[in-house]
Amino acid sequence: MPDRERCSECECPEADWFGKVTRRRFVQAASASAAAMVLPRVLRAEESAADGKAPESLVKKLYDSLSEKQKEEICFTWDYTDDRKVLRTHVSNNWFITDVKTLGIGTNFYTSDQKDMIEALFWSLYNKDWHDRIRKQLQDDAGGYGKQQTIAIFGKPGSEKFELVMTGRHLTIRCDGNTTEHVAFGGPIFYGHAAADPSYGDDKSHFNEAVNHPGNIYWHQALKANQLYKMLDGKQREAALIEKMPNESAVAFQGNGKFPGLLASELSKDQREHLQSVLNLLVEPYRSSDQQEVTKCLMAQGGLEQCRLAFYREGDLGNDGIWDNWRLEGPSFVWHFRGTPHVHVWVNVADDPSVLTNARG
Repeated sequence: MPDRERCSECECPEADWFGKVTRRRFVQAASASAAAMVLPRVLRAEESAADGKAPESLVKKLYDSLSEKQKEEICFTWDYTDDRKVLRTHVSNNWFITDVKTLGIGTNFYTSDQKDMIEALFWSLYNKDWHDRIRKQLQDDAGGYGKQQTIAIFGKPGSEKFELVMTGRHLTIRCDGNTTEHVAFGGPIFYGHAAADPSYGDDKSHFNEAVNHPGNIYWHQALKANQLYKMLDGKQREAALIEKMPNESAVAFQGNGKFPGLLASELSKDQREHLQSVLNLLVEPYRSSDQQEVTKCLMAQGGLEQCRLAFYREGDLGNDGIWDNWRLEGPSFVWHFRGTPHVHVWVNVADDPSVLTNARG
């Protein structure tokens, strides 16, 4: 396969860079009980997902159960920095926020009860209708849940500001209890999938999902967006179709400055309704409170009408005019979908463009 169709970023996680932080940190943590909190295994997925606050309460229970030695490894001050990078708000397509070999969520670093808490809060961050699809993504990309994922806790759970971040291949997700002001999801997130293609057998070295992305759990989002492209007239298509795509990780807010794409306010009523259905599909995998936060942030910047939709001719797999790469962007809203050679999606949403994040790859 040509180098340009390989995903070198996915082959080289940032484990070395972030592994260093486990050996030089200042821990912000008052003394807490080291006794393990017993959590029934039945609280793993559906039951915890039914309670919108369940993930945040589990973060506190997890924190309270940690020994001082554990806190030294995975707990950080709110704005902890390393090499001038704010660790809490970092995002990438393949990285470990703490050392995966010794601190991974499937290692003996955690007790069985703590592992139950971590698993329960993880699944609670997702719409339960998506659990099976998320399991497939984790299996394809990391060998399953608990195999190649790490966590870190920032601030003190139960206080005014705290956040748990989980990372891995094609994964950055956050649980902040809305203590992170002005942003959705607690900060920038990432999701993706390199679906296993049966035609390759057990060969995991490939990255090109051919033309129709067989088995990719997120490709239907792109198909929904492409249906809108087909609804556009000639002039609208001219505004929406861009030759070159930007760096996929360039999701910093551009405010009210002019960026390319078709302005949603210029769509007809049925086209705007379809764009809303695209947005609904994008947020569908996540719990309802995060979906509501996205809506609230979007309304604060003028609503969906202030966003622009751009499709990129570059990277069109199969040259079939079904645009694999596209982007929905507003003053402080970026949802960048890259489908070449497999799916990477970068998300950064706030209620004001002055909100600073260090979203990058």
